[in-house]
Amino acid sequence: MKDTTSLLDIGLRLECEPELILDAAELLLRVRDREGNVRPLIANAAQRRFEERRGRQNIVLKARQMGVTTWAAGRFFLRTITRPGTLTLQVAHTREAAESIFRIVQRMWEELPAFLREGLLVRSRANVGQMVFPELDSEYRVASACDVGAGRGLSVQNLHCSEVSQWPGDAAMTLAGLRAALAPGGELVLESTPNGAYGAFYAEWCAGVDGGGDKDAMVRHFMPWWLEQAYVGPVVDAAAMTDEERALVERHGLSGEQIGFRRGLERSYGGLRSQEFAEDAETCFRATGTCFFDVAAIERRMAEVGPVLATRRGGALQVWLPASSGRVYVVAVDSAGGGEDGDFAAVQVIDRVTGLQCAELQERLRPAELAKAAVELAKEYQGALIAVERNNHGAAVLAYIETSEHYGNVYRQGGEAGWLTTAASKPEMTAGLGSLLEQRPEMFRSKRLLGECRTFVGRERGKTGAANGAHDDLVMAMAVAQAVRAELLARGSQVGMQMR
Repeated sequence: MKDTTSLLDIGLRLECEPELILDAAELLLRVRDREGNVRPLIANAAQRRFEERRGRQNIVLKARQMGVTTWAAGRFFLRTITRPGTLTLQVAHTREAAESIFRIVQRMWEELPAFLREGLLVRSRANVGQMVFPELDSEYRVASACDVGAGRGLSVQNLHCSEVSQWPGDAAMTLAGLRAALAPGGELVLESTPNGAYGAFYAEWCAGVDGGGDKDAMVRHFMPWWLEQAYVGPVVDAAAMTDEERALVERHGLSGEQIGFRRGLERSYGGLRSQEFAEDAETCFRATGTCFFDVAAIERRMAEVGPVLATRRGGALQVWLPASSGRVYVVAVDSAGGGEDGDFAAVQVIDRVTGLQCAELQERLRPAELAKAAVELAKEYQGALIAVERNNHGAAVLAYIETSEHYGNVYRQGGEAGWLTTAASKPEMTAGLGSLLEQRPEMFRSKRLLGECRTFVGRERGKTGAANGAHDDLVMAMAVAQAVRAELLARGSQVGMQMR
């Protein structure tokens, strides 16, 4: 290649013959291999598989160190330097990871011929997260999912989102904002190792399709560890293999060296092997999940629940069982600060005797608005008892209920209005809810609630809560409702025994 025109010719040929990307990457790009040597970017098995099946939108579920991030960086770098007016954005799960990706791209530029670096591809700006090519009016950026407003205000032609399952905060919202920046006809690559059957990446994977028939569909690519030729270990003879190992050999044509590598993974990673070195696109998610509740029970119930009887408040309020004369009810409230970017507030209405879920509200409401909505539901359901979790904003909700709404049927605990969730009471509440999910799943009608149960996870030191990017407001409102109901039933039983 002796002139800049030939570089743009490559861009035109790639537009017409995208399969030439493999040759272009080998010709133009250099990367550092596992041994630390700089060499041409020759596509490995996983990278070739991606190119054979990719669409305009792609999601990649992969084992560790398969080269997917490097390949996405390389192919998007090629598009940036061969197509004028191109903006590429790569978003990693941490700032350190974003900087690591940028170093890969930096090396690709540094290893280009000098006449390109000093001519058509001279940079007007180059820092830890940005390259600008003024002669092409093109730009390459990296960012992290931690960065507020990443991608906002941009029109992006190439978007690569790395390790999405590890993104902090509300990953689904971050991803939605980045998608809004993707220009019509732009290319999207989401990739990650699995991290439990919940969250934004899991939802995107479930919504994807196997195959590229629909140009607008999210094409799924699964990359098991054995696609990487470097993943070999001491040879295991067929006679010494377990039934599970022999099944893998027969199903996927693995060698004795690959089985040896797999045994080494079991020793090194233990229960995390399926997360870091995925073998199956379904069980790898389940194996890495830390769901607090019984996953099978939740998924069975999700498959059984029927349609909502009625919705109100733009779908925020869902009703399955309307109020019935002679029945008594509990209205449980989990409060939040409100505002369009705040957490959701949640209200659960249950039958005080049977525990059946009757109605559910999930909406971003400020304390005064939430108090009004809760009282309206309580009045609708036969003057129900309102049980407000008084932690945080709950105290304000209680104040509005009693002073602005003038509603008196409020649950009291130890003489104080509201339910207090503590480090001691939360495990008992959530365990009680988990028991009901297993033993009496018919009590629960809401897919929103069951979805939150699926993403309610165990953490270090016995703590529990919503997974990254998920919510647990419906779970906690239902846990309060069922805990209050259990307490009231116990009180009634004790009174009955005293009367006898």
